[in-house]
Amino acid sequence: MPKHGKKYRNAAEGVDGANKLTVEEAVRLACEKAFAKFDENVDIAMNLGVDPKYSDQMVRGACTLPNGLGKTVRVAVFCKGEKQAEAKAAGADVVGAEDLVEKIQGGWLDFDKAVATPDMMAQVGKIGRLLGPRGLMPNAKTGTVTFDVANAVQEVKAGKVEFKVDKAGVLHAPLGKVSFGPEKILENLKTLADTVMRLKPSAAKGTYIKACAVSTTMGPGLRVDPLSVRKFVEG
Repeated sequence: MPKHGKKYRNAAEGVDGANKLTVEEAVRLACEKAFAKFDENVDIAMNLGVDPKYSDQMVRGACTLPNGLGKTVRVAVFCKGEKQAEAKAAGADVVGAEDLVEKIQGGWLDFDKAVATPDMMAQVGKIGRLLGPRGLMPNAKTGTVTFDVANAVQEVKAGKVEFKVDKAGVLHAPLGKVSFGPEKILENLKTLADTVMRLKPSAAKGTYIKACAVSTTMGPGLRVDPLSVRKFVEG
C-alpha cells in the first residue's frame, strides 16, 4: 500500500475523516493546507442519489463560474463559412471544418475544449473515438454544439465547466486555484452547486446530495455536510 509523503501527512493532521464540515470551513481549510510549490487546483466531488444507468437519472450539464478557473483554455471550433470568422473574432485558438477533422485524425489534439456547429457534427462524429475518451466531444447539453459559436467560445474561455456523473453517481468538478482565496472559490462553488441542484432528475427519489468533499490537487479530502451545501446555495 503506497504511503503518503511527509507534507501530505502534515496537511492531514487535524483532519477528522468522520467529521463533516460546513462548505465555508472545508474551502477555508483546503486553501490553508495547500502545500505544493505550484498553484493547486481546488476540486469538489459530489455523490448524488441517482442511478446513471437509467437515462432519466443522468445528471449532465455546464455552467460558467463567476471567477473562472485561473487557466488558459485552448478552444478548437468545427464550423464552416462565415462562422469561422465569428469563432476567430471570439478568441478561438484553432478553427476549421473537414481540414480540422483530418488534422485530428492525424494525431493532433493540442486543445482543451471543442465547439461545433450542428451542421459539422456528422464530420466530428468520425473522430468521436478520439475526442470522447478525452472529454473533448462537443455536446448540445453543455452548449458546445451551437450556431452561436462566438458566445460558446467566450463562455468556455471565461471558465465554463462541464460535468457529468460517473457510473457510481459521483460528480467531479474544478472550482479554481488555491490562489483565488476562499471567497472566490466559494462563489464558484455556489454557482456550480446551484446548477447541479437545478438539474435534479424528477426520477431521482430520496436524498439528492448524499455526500460531498472538497480537496486540492495534492491535499487531503475534506468531507462536507450535504445539508450545508443546500443551505449555502439557498442562503
